[in-house]
Formats: sequence, structure tokens, C-alpha cells
Amino acid sequence: MTTTMTKILLAAGLTVLALPAYAQSCKPAVADSELAKPGTLIMSTNPTLPPMQFVDSTGELKGMRITLGNEIAKRLCLKPEYIRIEFSAMIPGLQAGRWDLINTGIFWTEERAKLMQMVQYESQAISISVAKGNPLKIAKPEDLSGRTVGVELGGFEERKIKELDKALTDKGMKPITIRTFDNFATAYQALRAGQTEGTVSIDATAAEYAKRGEFDRAMSGLFPTPVALAMKSKPLSEAVVKVLNDMMQDGSYKKLMDEYGLLPNSKPFMINGPSS
Repeated sequence: MTTTMTKILLAAGLTVLALPAYAQSCKPAVADSELAKPGTLIMSTNPTLPPMQFVDSTGELKGMRITLGNEIAKRLCLKPEYIRIEFSAMIPGLQAGRWDLINTGIFWTEERAKLMQMVQYESQAISISVAKGNPLKIAKPEDLSGRTVGVELGGFEERKIKELDKALTDKGMKPITIRTFDNFATAYQALRAGQTEGTVSIDATAAEYAKRGEFDRAMSGLFPTPVALAMKSKPLSEAVVKVLNDMMQDGSYKKLMDEYGLLPNSKPFMINGPSS
């Protein structure tokens, strides 16, 4: 491990979670040479986005993306292993070969598809969460002018709120004060403490917090964009595409998407990356 990557991982509070091995009655679909660890599918995740990926009261990883990752590993005849880490370290870690797959709901962009093998598997949009009762009466993007919002550092959500800020200031409106945090959990804590007036997150997470009665969701459905799994290895990405298409055929993929109220892909899965 390079000194730079070591610092990134330590700063992010790296946690490795290995799950019990599946009964190995089949041959792994991916050669050990394509994996960071023989016989293992190592996935990075940032478990601060309930119900998509989170840590339950017993300390176990749960959520749609964890279920999906486990199923992919099972069908590849590999042992799933998760590394909990902040999003900002995920792409450098993948490029350095520290893990095999980013499984955190990474938004697909043309820029990212030039760096990694990306397989789109769902669509997500952005919400703005606010304090209970929405005391500032935030209802449209323009209402964020002059307000302070929190967002996770380095993600699609930060990029989009910055684009919105520019659009508002180009109209002569007051800028949005954007505060970045290491993860979404911290961003929501700041909103809870009154340090910000809104939190930018994905629709599913904002809906979950609203369901719990902790915050209101002032806006949703902003900037709908495909979400992907990301890999460095082309052979691994090809094997993952086969698994997802098999899951589409047997109905397990749609069942999982329906369970979480997500819009499933209607066309076969494919790789959208640098050499595709």
C-alpha cells in the first residue's frame, strides 16, 4: 500500500467487514489475478445512506446495495467482503487495487466512465431535507438562495448543488453557502444541530429520514441520473454484467428494486467504461 493511500484510509477511519463464506460448490467466475484478494469480492461502501446502505443496531451492514453485493458475490462463487470508507477515497482506492468494486451507489457521469468500468443498475435523484415543519418554507430551488446547506464531500450531490448555486448567482440571486462533510450521516447531524438549513442527499435516504419523522423532504426528484457499480477490471465487470442479466431473467433483480421502491432497468445490463 502506498503512503498516500495509507493516509487516505486512516483518515477515513477504514473498517473492514468480512461476511461468512458461502458454501463453495461452484468454480469462481473470475480469476484470482483480477481480484485484490483470491476468492474474494472486496467492495467499498459508505454505509451512511439508509435504507440503501447502513449499519444496523448490531453493527452489521444492511440495505439494498449490501443485499445486491452479496448476491453478486454468491453467483460469482466469491466471498463478499466490505470495506467501509468515505466516498472521497473510493475511486483512488479502486485505481490502486485496494478493492474490486465500488458498491455505494456511485452516480454515472461521462468523466467517471473514462476512469472505471461502470455498470448502471438503477436511477436516483436528489432531495433537499429540511427541519421538521419546514420553517423556512423551502419548496423550489430558488428558495435555497442565501441558505446554508450540507452535502457529502466529493459526490455527485456536491457537484449538482454547486451547479444550482451558479445558476442562482447567474440570475443575480444570493449564493448558497455549501458546507461539505465526510459523509451523509454527518451532514444530517449538522442539520439536526441547526448548523445548516438543509441537507442534500439521494431521494431514498431523504425519504427514509422523513419516514422516521426526523426531517421533512422539501424537494425531491432533482437531477435524475443513473447509478452504477464501478470496477477497474474488465473481466470482473463482464462477469458482473452476466450476473445482473441472469438476475433480471429470473426476476430477483426486479424483486429487489421493488422492495426498495426503485425504478429497475428495462434493458439488458451493459458496461459503460473506458474500453467499452
